[in-house]
Amino acid sequence: MLIASTSFVAILAAMPAFAEAPTAAPDVAGHISDEIVVTATRTPQPLYKIGSSITVLTEAVIKESQAVAVSDLLSQTPGVSYSRNGGIGGITAVRIRGAETDQTTVVIDGVKINDPAVTGGGYDFSSLLIGDIKRIEILRGSQSILWGSQAIGGVVNIVTDVPTQPFQASAEAEGGSRATGYGRVGLGGTDDKFTWRVAGGYYTTDGISSYVNGTEKDGHRNAGASARLGVVLSDALSVDLRGLYIRGRSEFDGFPAPLYAFGDTREYGVYRQFLGYSGVNLDLMDGRFKNRFAFGYTDLDRDNFDPDQVVTDRTFNSLGRNKRWEYQGSFALAEGWDAVFGAEYEKSSFNSAFASSFDPNPIPTIGKTNIASGFAQLQAEVVTGLTLTGGLRYDSHSTFGDHLVGQAAAAWSLNEGSTILRASFSQGFKAPTLYQLYSDYGNPGLTPETADSWDGGIEQHLTDKIIVSAIGFYRKTKNQIDFVNCPGTHPLCTPGKFGVYDNTAASRAKGVELTASAEFDALSLQANYTYTDAENRTPGANLGKQLARRPKNAANFTATYTWPVDVSTGVGVRYVGDTFDSAGNTITLQDYTLVDLRASWQINETVELYGRIENLFDKAYVTTNNYGTPGRGAFAGVRAKF
Repeated sequence: MLIASTSFVAILAAMPAFAEAPTAAPDVAGHISDEIVVTATRTPQPLYKIGSSITVLTEAVIKESQAVAVSDLLSQTPGVSYSRNGGIGGITAVRIRGAETDQTTVVIDGVKINDPAVTGGGYDFSSLLIGDIKRIEILRGSQSILWGSQAIGGVVNIVTDVPTQPFQASAEAEGGSRATGYGRVGLGGTDDKFTWRVAGGYYTTDGISSYVNGTEKDGHRNAGASARLGVVLSDALSVDLRGLYIRGRSEFDGFPAPLYAFGDTREYGVYRQFLGYSGVNLDLMDGRFKNRFAFGYTDLDRDNFDPDQVVTDRTFNSLGRNKRWEYQGSFALAEGWDAVFGAEYEKSSFNSAFASSFDPNPIPTIGKTNIASGFAQLQAEVVTGLTLTGGLRYDSHSTFGDHLVGQAAAAWSLNEGSTILRASFSQGFKAPTLYQLYSDYGNPGLTPETADSWDGGIEQHLTDKIIVSAIGFYRKTKNQIDFVNCPGTHPLCTPGKFGVYDNTAASRAKGVELTASAEFDALSLQANYTYTDAENRTPGANLGKQLARRPKNAANFTATYTWPVDVSTGVGVRYVGDTFDSAGNTITLQDYTLVDLRASWQINETVELYGRIENLFDKAYVTTNNYGTPGRGAFAGVRAKF
């Protein structure tokens, strides 16, 4: 692949610059836009050149939100919703534009992370806290061209802190309701040769009862550490090493004897997550030809325990691993013309087993698979302000075979950057998971879930301080993998089998995302509204029903006022409309509105005090049927930066 890419670039390099050098689109104040994003093209690009829908959460936004869990912060952005089994630490599903939770690709510090040991192979946000995170980019719509399997709903790209000074340190401590405590510290530095940072944190809370009518509290403990090292070997060659480790312990409720009805239990789960990244970066031809060779590794280990079991207290264990080798190249063909291309090879494996008093030593289910991929994308500013993007991806899976997807997008910056039109068509796919292929209910004949996605809209800068936007979207998903009950007509429904996975489901999602922001001297206002009509299109009894846990209506509003004495106060309001908790729409989850208050005081350049009240009016609500949610809570903390 490297030889082919080098030959391809050598030919392109010999071509003359065939487009007039365009200028960057200024904003209405006459300044060149400096907002750079990476997720949409896997290379740094100005936001005005991106045809896809993307939201950027900067360090300032993350800090101002005072959010602890990443899922809570994501839910404040357009098109994103979540459901959680209880309080922080409970299983947490994040959905983008009504897609399944396992159809969201999550990337942390360049490593694509998912759990091949769970049924859908998705990522559980339950133990992912803000910690040392500095930036989050949420890319909406099917994005499999550059990001591969799972990116049907979109991509969440998370970047931890990178030092910008020879030495810098940060620390944070927080406490509050439900015996909650949180502490974090980070150290790092950078010079001409080395960039390094280490960080760690610990979170503890007594929590709430996972069971909505329970009395026993289910707590959560979370310890995490991250590290990075960058070494510049020459002007053209550098090395990156990164690592992240999370260990969580979450208590939850199950089905106690003798009635075996959902209720308070003493069950708990232990979750260990490790990801590692090593990369070599090589810049050639005065930086026009950039190459990245990388290896990523993820290891997700889960154990569930029930102290009331008679024979064995461990009821479940699983281990999912991914090994991923990557090559990515980018070449500046001419001013405003950029090509991105690469190859990937991923090996996945899983091992899981359910234990009980009847079978304390079960035979584990084991499976492995691999997928090889190649992709190419061309982005061109064909005339000043008009940027077109197109690409293809080819995947070869060891079980289901080959698959080809494509993408096209356009971004047109008009009126000196005050108006930006965007439109995109993209395809997504999701490979069958190891569990769906090789478990007791597996089906080796499965094919990928596929999706076609369209969106388009306008971003209007009414002034340099007031921005509004409107985006419409539509996605059609086919061949979704669902569980088919046995006995039945499926050929794999052998005697004694409860069911099997098969490509039987289909869905459709459409809607609109509206956003507005305004900045005044001391007042900042942000608002967004999302309408999502996510419908089951599978023939049968549920045809035309709304997909479970997808609110049709969701809105967020925040207002922040900065006082002359370096004190900032703010209010956040989140509205979530009615949802259903069953495929047949027989269980309704009522709409709710949550109001949060927050304040901070920047004492000096080093120290900041902050506090917040969550769920100010103590609103009772549910995101998953029969699971509780936190009531009113007050928290206060201190941050320091050196």
